[in-house]
Amino acid sequence: MRTIRLKRSTAALGTAAALVSATLAAGAVTAPAADASPGARHGQTRDLEAYGTAVAAARAAEAGIDWRDCPADWNLPAPIQCGHVTVPLDYAKPYGKQITLTVDRVGNTGTKAQRQGALIYNPGGPGGSGLRFPARVTAKNPLWAKTAEAYDFVGFDPRGVGKSTPISCVDPQEFVKAPKMDPVPDSEADKRAQRKLAREYAEGCAERSGEMLPHMTTPNTARDLDVIRAALGEKKLNYLGVSYGTYLGAVYGTLFPDHVRRMVVDSVVNPSRQKIWYQANLDQDVAFETRWKDWQDWVAKNDTTYHLGDTRAEVQAQWLKLRATAEKAPIGGVVGPAELLSFFQSAPYYDSAWASVASVFSAYAGGDTQALVDAAAPDLSDTAGNASSENGNAVYTAVECADAKWPTDWRTWDRDNTRLHRDYPFLTWSNAWMNLPCATWPTKQHTPVDVKTGKGLPPVLIVQSERDAATPYEGAVELHQRFKGSRLITERDAGSHGVTGLANPCVNDRVDTYLLTGEVDRRDVTCAPHATPKP
Repeated sequence: MRTIRLKRSTAALGTAAALVSATLAAGAVTAPAADASPGARHGQTRDLEAYGTAVAAARAAEAGIDWRDCPADWNLPAPIQCGHVTVPLDYAKPYGKQITLTVDRVGNTGTKAQRQGALIYNPGGPGGSGLRFPARVTAKNPLWAKTAEAYDFVGFDPRGVGKSTPISCVDPQEFVKAPKMDPVPDSEADKRAQRKLAREYAEGCAERSGEMLPHMTTPNTARDLDVIRAALGEKKLNYLGVSYGTYLGAVYGTLFPDHVRRMVVDSVVNPSRQKIWYQANLDQDVAFETRWKDWQDWVAKNDTTYHLGDTRAEVQAQWLKLRATAEKAPIGGVVGPAELLSFFQSAPYYDSAWASVASVFSAYAGGDTQALVDAAAPDLSDTAGNASSENGNAVYTAVECADAKWPTDWRTWDRDNTRLHRDYPFLTWSNAWMNLPCATWPTKQHTPVDVKTGKGLPPVLIVQSERDAATPYEGAVELHQRFKGSRLITERDAGSHGVTGLANPCVNDRVDTYLLTGEVDRRDVTCAPHATPKP
């Protein structure tokens, strides 16, 4: 699922996999001999990958992590420390090419007796960096103070991302250059042009990162997570995943059920094989339209502040006027409809963006064009930020394209997105073009993991808002049904993406209790919404 950065053969492990996994769970640090590979006996890729994971985890447990001060330009000051973990590029070939994962940590703030281990975090994407997670402790974030007493906070850059062995699909400065084509096509010629761009993007990924692409899958990232667990000296995993991080958690819980100690998943990707990933993105288009209207209602309610209209229809009319202006001639020469959408979609994503987006919109309507240009146009001088944006998009594309089989017939895409656009125009075509490289992806596309409960999986805590745009509510219900013994906390009448990061004691207290004690409510819980943003 696309995640704003203020802006995506795998099968359940078989018997042989369970055997090698049990070896590591018991704390062994000696890898099995290469000629003893279960996969070599059974000739099955899944067994080879299970064996490879055991080998890599055993090596990592023995080596540990050489923790050092983080480089100064990473903006991760002491006491946060950084280190590296080595993993196989291909888990079916554990003695072959290796790649590097960058991890960081800050120790628990409580006593040695209070410490319960490491809590590992993934923020989503695919393509998001988790390295800022320990800063929740150093910044004294009150929502996480109790959990921080018990846990080291550990972040990491997944394979392909940022400070780990990275991938790229296009020159970063070209990637951010504006204005881009209007996502909404006016003609068949527009569609052909967008199809050409998508095909060229897929080709660029192969040219710049071809060796990595076949192995950029969620199951491989889950295996990486297990190797990190071992490198940390942890027998079992404590995990917090948000957005795509929930799917990573779901796959980990399926592949390594007896390695899970505590798992919180927040804003849940629908793990159904039928949803990963083509249908999930179509579902997202519908949910975004709903949350876009929620934001417009809020803007209209606060018309005395924003002066954009006191009804949703009036705010929508202002949006369509702005969009038409940018389509006719990009604002400031650089902000066209595509750039507008990239900026405005943060409002349906996060309540925290409601006021800032509305303020920029209001300033433009009042005659301040520069405010909109500053907010929505790329900054070509920010080469580091542009490289990060390009890398994040490359990983998003690589993982979603490799995880599952996508339609290859353009007529399927055209039919589905034309139909959706009629009723849900805010995001539909933009999302389609973002994902279209998967139609011509140059490497193997796999079958998604069948997410389900395995022996030893403890209760998983699922947190979800009812009106989430990026990960619709049905995904949380689906995972809840698949993970037996899980508990679902629903934040009703709310839709911000990433519930555990918001101040809502009904949610926060239960997350703390679960992480600190392992206890969950006897039944599912519905919480009142967090506070509505102030204008």
